[in-house]
Amino acid sequence: MNDRVLSTAVIGQDSWLRKAGLVLGGSFLIALAAQVSVPFYPVPMTLSTLAILFVGLSFGSRLGAVTLLAYLAEGAIGLPVFANGMNGAAFFGPTAGFLIGFVGMAWLAGLAVEKGLARGPVATSLCTIGISALLYLPGLAWPATMMGKTWDALWSGWMAPFLLGDTVKAVLAALIVSGIWTIVKSRRG
Repeated sequence: MNDRVLSTAVIGQDSWLRKAGLVLGGSFLIALAAQVSVPFYPVPMTLSTLAILFVGLSFGSRLGAVTLLAYLAEGAIGLPVFANGMNGAAFFGPTAGFLIGFVGMAWLAGLAVEKGLARGPVATSLCTIGISALLYLPGLAWPATMMGKTWDALWSGWMAPFLLGDTVKAVLAALIVSGIWTIVKSRRG
């Protein structure tokens, strides 16, 4: 399993200190990506999912999920890590379902790597596109149940405007990680 995880291939055997560094670095990367925002309403389009897929594909399922839990905890304690400098207040807004779904997104991306499903740019792209699509389940469940939104409102405000961008970000994450793997393998010999 570890020979399939990029972070282990690059930095070696995972110690607690290295894992802590990866979690902090990964949550910082995601926080930065969340600030690259296109102002859509009611949910902004950010580079968060690109960064989350990168973290999951690079760190593996458990460390990827822990990184996302740390990211959510940072926002919950008031740090402005979510889109447009938002913090824990975002857990009560229209993006709450997506925020919670980010943990599953990172976990699934890491699991795809560990199980050997995400190997090479095409297979990894297919995995990341599918995982990105699954993010809509918790993302849409929140406004449907907590805000009483209809399917038409969910489609037009929470889903349709994001499909193309999410697909592009999923493929970019796959290509970046596949490219890094190519470099790592070429340096090994």
